[in-house]
Amino acid sequence: MYAPAHFREERLAVLHEAIGQARLATLVTMGGNGLDASHIPILLESDEGERGTLYGHLARGNPQWKQASSSVQALMIFMGPDAYVSPSWYAEKAKNGKVVPTWNYVTVHAHGELEFFEEKERLLSLVTRLTEKHEGKRAQPWAVSDAPIDYIEAHLKGIVGFRLPIARIEGKWKMSQNRNREDRQGVVAGLGEASGPLEEAVAKIMAREL
Repeated sequence: MYAPAHFREERLAVLHEAIGQARLATLVTMGGNGLDASHIPILLESDEGERGTLYGHLARGNPQWKQASSSVQALMIFMGPDAYVSPSWYAEKAKNGKVVPTWNYVTVHAHGELEFFEEKERLLSLVTRLTEKHEGKRAQPWAVSDAPIDYIEAHLKGIVGFRLPIARIEGKWKMSQNRNREDRQGVVAGLGEASGPLEEAVAKIMAREL
């Protein structure tokens, strides 16, 4: 990933937080027919290994897991909030007009060797933990144990789990750090007026650095 120094984020705790907040990840592998990609929810075990370990599962019918043999190098991409940045928000526009549009965003790339597993007990543990992560804040959370065990076991036969110990991790927080303070303040104000949830999230990140 191209990440100039002023956009680069290397603090592991910050990178892990962004992974935890991401709704979906993109798993990219090289198979016999070229590159494959799948979009899936991920569970991060931050204390497992030096940089953490990622867990997820693919549909058994998805050819990606068959073409990407175990121990294949994989890339996991996590996207955080993003927003269009209008050049009209820069104070510099009124001074000389030398401004162009851009896009601000947060992304994390995690690299490692992919390990697939099919054991029923491991799959049940994985889907249980994933469910607890996403249901935990609901007033009446659904649990895997709410469904009949034979029904769950039948669905477990339709998935393949994977484990990805993170060997290398990169973060890019592109938040107008290459602009002067006045321009950055203008972007925060402009994003606030846009009033969308993603624009608001980007504005909050930028405001913390002003």
